[in-house]
Amino acid sequence: MFEVPNITPAIPEIFVFSMACVILVLDLYLSERLRAVSYVLALVTLVGAAFLTLSDFSNTSITTFSGMFVDDAMADVIKLATYVLVFFVFVYSRRYIQERDMYRGEYFVLGLFGVVGMMVMASAGHMLTLYLGLELLALCVYTLVAFQRDSAVATEAAMKYFVLGALASGMLLYGMSMLYGATGSLDIAVVNEAIGHMSADDLILIFGLVFVVVGLAFKLGAVPFHMWIPDVYQGAPTSVTLYIATAPKLAGFAIIMRLLIGGLEDLVASWQDMLIILAVLSIAVGNVIAIAQTNLKRMLAYSTIAHMGYLLLGIISATPNGYSSSLFYILVYAFMSLGTFGIILLMSHAGFEAERLDDFKGLNQRNPFYALLMLILMFSMAGVPPTLGFYAKLSVIQALIDVGLVWLAIVAVLFAVIGAYYYLRVVKLMYFDAPEVDEPIAAGSEMQVFIGANALAMVLLLPWVGNLMAVCAMAIKGLA
Repeated sequence: MFEVPNITPAIPEIFVFSMACVILVLDLYLSERLRAVSYVLALVTLVGAAFLTLSDFSNTSITTFSGMFVDDAMADVIKLATYVLVFFVFVYSRRYIQERDMYRGEYFVLGLFGVVGMMVMASAGHMLTLYLGLELLALCVYTLVAFQRDSAVATEAAMKYFVLGALASGMLLYGMSMLYGATGSLDIAVVNEAIGHMSADDLILIFGLVFVVVGLAFKLGAVPFHMWIPDVYQGAPTSVTLYIATAPKLAGFAIIMRLLIGGLEDLVASWQDMLIILAVLSIAVGNVIAIAQTNLKRMLAYSTIAHMGYLLLGIISATPNGYSSSLFYILVYAFMSLGTFGIILLMSHAGFEAERLDDFKGLNQRNPFYALLMLILMFSMAGVPPTLGFYAKLSVIQALIDVGLVWLAIVAVLFAVIGAYYYLRVVKLMYFDAPEVDEPIAAGSEMQVFIGANALAMVLLLPWVGNLMAVCAMAIKGLA
C-alpha cells in the first residue's frame, strides 16, 4: 500500500519553490514602474523560509521521501546561512541591475530556484537527490552568468562555465554509477553500510571515489580543476559574481559532507590522500597567481581557489572537530566574500565597473568609511587578527595539528603569509595612493547600512566566536 510521505521537513523548500513560481507569473503582469514588487517578494520569500526553517529546527535527524531527504541540524544551519547570504545579495545587487537593464523578475526567480537547489543539496539523503539539487543550482547559475545578453564577455564566461560544469557533472555521475555497481544502491546510508562490509581496497569502489572527488573538486574550483573560476568571476556581471562567490560555497560543503562523510567515510584513507593533494595545490596556486592579477574580481577568484584549499584542511583531519572547523571557515568566508563584492558593487555605477585594483586608489580620500570597511574585509580575508577570518584559519589549522598533520599545517601557514601580500596591496592602494578620480560614490541608504553591518561584523562578532563555533559543532554532531 502506498505510504504518504511526511512533507513537513521539506516545507521550506516547497515554500521557496512555490514563491519563485508566483514571482515568475506575477512579473509578466508588472509594468516597469512596479518592478520593485518582484524584488520585495523575493526578500519576503527568504524571510519566510528562514521562519519556517527556524520553527522546525531540531537536533534530531528526520528522514522522509523513502530516505531521499534528510532534515538535520547541519542542513538547517546551512539553509539559514543561505537565506541570509542571498537576502544580502539581492539587496546589494538592486542598484547595479537597475542601472544595467537587468532589473527583471527572472533575475530574482533564478536566484530563488538556485536557493532551492542549495537547500536540496543540504538535505540530500540519496545520490540522485544530491545530483538534482546540484544541477538545479548549476543551471540557474549558468543562466545568471549570461543574464547580460548583450555582453560578449558574459556570454563567453557562461559558455566556458557550462561546458566545464557539464564535464564535472558527467564525472560525478560516472563516479556515482560505479558506487552503485559496487554497493547496489544510491541511498547514501545504504552505501555507507555496504562499504563497511567490503574491502577498502575494492577496485570499483576506489575508481568510483576518484570520479566523485574529481566532480566535487570541479564544483568547488579546487586545483587542478579550477580553470572556470577566474573567467566566470571576471566575465559575469558583478552582482552575479557576488551570488556565485557566497551561498553556493555552503552547498559545496554540504555535498562533501553528505557524500564523503555520510556515505564514503570508511574510504577515508583513500580520499584523505586525494584531498591533501587538492588542498596543497589550491592553496599554493591560488595564493601565488593572485599576486600577479590587476583585476580585483580575478584576484578574488584566485583567492577563492586558495580558500577552498583551506576549507578542505578541516575535512582532511577526518574528525568531528575538523568538520565543524570547515563549516565555520566556509560560513566566515562566504560573509567576507559577500562584503568584498558588495564594496565593488558600491563603487560601480552606470557605465563603470570598479573591478580594477587601480579603481581603489585613494579610496580613503574619497570616502573614509568605505575604505575602512574594505580594510576590515581584506584583513579578515588575509587572516589577520583580530578578525573572524583569523579564527577561521586558526580553527582548520588546529584541526590538522590535532591529528598529527603538522607539515600540512606549516604549509598552510606559509602560504597564508604569501597570500597576505595581495590583500594588503589593496589596503596600500586605498590609503597611500592618490585617487584617479574625485567623483563621489553614490549608493542607496539600505545598501550602505547592510554593507557596513556586513564588514563590521568581521570584528564586532569576535566576543561570540565561541558561540558560532559551538553552533557549527552542534550542526556536525547532529549529522545523520
